[in-house]
Amino acid sequence: MFETDLTELPTADLLASAAEQRAEANRREASLLEHALVYADRHHPDTCPPRPGRSSWQGRERAVVLGGDGCPEVAEFAAAEFGAVLGISAGAAANLIGQALALRHRLPFTLARVRSGDATPWRACRIATACLTLSEEAAALVDKQVAAVVDSVTPERLEKIVKAAKWRADPDAARAEAEQKARERGVYVGRSDEHGTKRVYIRAASGDVIRFDASIASIAEALKILGDTDTLPHRRAKAIGIIADPVYTEELLRQARAQLLNQTNPGPEPAPQAAPAPRPGPGPEARPGPDPGREPEPGRELQPEHGPEPEHGPEPAFGPELEPDDEADRDAPHPSHSDLPDPLDTPTGAPGEPGWPGQRVDPDAADPDAGEPLDAAAQRAFDARLAQIKRDAHATHGTHAAHGAAPASGAGRAAGGRMRPGQTEIYVHLTDHTLATGDGILRVEGLGPLLASQLAELVGHGPYVVKPVIDLNDAIGVDCYEIPDRVRERVKLIHPVEQFPYGTRETDRAMDLDHIRPYDPLGPPGQTGTENLAPLRRYAHRVKTFGRWKVRRLDRKTLEWTTPHGYRFHVTPTGTHPVTDPTPDP
Repeated sequence: MFETDLTELPTADLLASAAEQRAEANRREASLLEHALVYADRHHPDTCPPRPGRSSWQGRERAVVLGGDGCPEVAEFAAAEFGAVLGISAGAAANLIGQALALRHRLPFTLARVRSGDATPWRACRIATACLTLSEEAAALVDKQVAAVVDSVTPERLEKIVKAAKWRADPDAARAEAEQKARERGVYVGRSDEHGTKRVYIRAASGDVIRFDASIASIAEALKILGDTDTLPHRRAKAIGIIADPVYTEELLRQARAQLLNQTNPGPEPAPQAAPAPRPGPGPEARPGPDPGREPEPGRELQPEHGPEPEHGPEPAFGPELEPDDEADRDAPHPSHSDLPDPLDTPTGAPGEPGWPGQRVDPDAADPDAGEPLDAAAQRAFDARLAQIKRDAHATHGTHAAHGAAPASGAGRAAGGRMRPGQTEIYVHLTDHTLATGDGILRVEGLGPLLASQLAELVGHGPYVVKPVIDLNDAIGVDCYEIPDRVRERVKLIHPVEQFPYGTRETDRAMDLDHIRPYDPLGPPGQTGTENLAPLRRYAHRVKTFGRWKVRRLDRKTLEWTTPHGYRFHVTPTGTHPVTDPTPDP
């Protein structure tokens, strides 16, 4: 890779070499933008070669504008092949082409600095994306204001400068955007992280959020009463799983209240006795301490008037995941720009707002009486108690006289008035070693890898049913065009991710299952089966059907895709693998 052994370079020369490598990388990124521009020009609807049935109806290819107002149209399927040869998804390739077009047609001063080496290409592309919704005239005003500072300020400052320039260039659009943001409400769930946790972002009416927060706080307090010694934030997180089952929530709160009443009113109190007078201490600073033989007052806990100084120093930082500039899943569309809202548009916290994600919380101050986590035996006992509470809830719901008249029968109720808890189906993939030992790594669809020890947390305390394992080695099929659920489920398990080159979407019930060999009503039996179906998102399905791409199955788990210009890719369970072809089609 390097002609010179880097370990032999003096530090000054090493730094100079690193700077040159960065400059060379910037030149290559700028060259890639130029390639994207030429490629887009060759795929303008008026210049690209005709294709059969080039109309926008029934899923055929359309002309799209990728870079914003003022940019030329591009053939919709062009991004698929461009992305494949770059090793990125079609969506990422469309973004790259759109950014290049926006720089040329909407931000010429910024593009000029990129071409001269005075602006980093990725920063310029970020400006192009930020101005996507602006008119061509407003984008030109932003271009004049920010082109000179693309590389002279930090990315965070650049983002603020661009935002201010956008507002000055189009104040009406800025006000409309602010009003739209104020109107947006919803509950957004982010992707799972590497530790099996998710984030939920709620934007709703203030009163509803306050009541929801109070319910979460009540459940967290109930867990504490029942014996949970976790910190308050952890108990509040557990409350999210409990509140999803209203019947369980009601019973847990009821039993916690009953236990609290029993603790605060254990029986008749003994006759009061005169407390001994405190003996004088050794100095003026001495204060009477609590009597070790006296019971604390009901509902109160003894706190030393002068306890030891806290061992912690300044308020701890939660880490980069809570910083406003590090929005997880940043590539997700924002509510103002798409029908799919950004799942993690996490706001920063304001001082004095307890529990808000951006606030730096002192764990000791937030929950001073939180002890250490339960040991293994105590945790098993506590989990067993929660499981019993859940069983009690669904076994008795609707049968107590305190609940009033018997509830009407309907879906979700079992015989005798019992209500069945909501059911959730999860798919867990694990090895025989993990199954036998209970130790190792497993994969949960929709979540990703988890430790085997985290499976109990995922399943929860309620009853669960282990379904028979499906032998995926058995190929099944039907003769009709429609896909039955049992075939769809097997295809989903065999191919957990879409089978288009560099596809990113996980297979779910909403994804298209495409016949690799087109279905022939007069053809052989079993055409709709696990051997002839592949999960594809709708865009990839349309590209395969109308975009001159070719696909064939090499074996049970491998598809070979060929692009319109002859580039080949093998899609397997291990990902997408380019096939070396020295003579691609012209």
